[in-house]
Amino acid sequence: MAKLDANLDRCFSALGDPTRRMILQRLARGEASVSELAEPHDMALPSFMGHLRKLEDAGLITSTKQGRTRVCELAPDAFTPVKDWLSEQSAIWEERLDRLDDYVTNIMKERNK
Repeated sequence: MAKLDANLDRCFSALGDPTRRMILQRLARGEASVSELAEPHDMALPSFMGHLRKLEDAGLITSTKQGRTRVCELAPDAFTPVKDWLSEQSAIWEERLDRLDDYVTNIMKERNK
């Protein structure tokens, strides 16, 4: 469980930054070079590379060297850990809300007797 938690922490940390989310949105359309990804962002290349490193460490993107160019793409099943965790949380809360609804319904029935 600790490994999953650490991976999930890295994913959520990576997703917590608007620059990194913009990078992921761009990569959802297909692979792109580092220079293409960096172009719309007003920051020094070393700072931008830090964002890419954080995304790669979280397992959200992969990068490969093609000649002199580094190309990035979304990792296969990149969002699966986040989606799975959110689904679990959703199921927990749906169950709680269903129990609350049952409780309120029973109270209302008893009051109307």
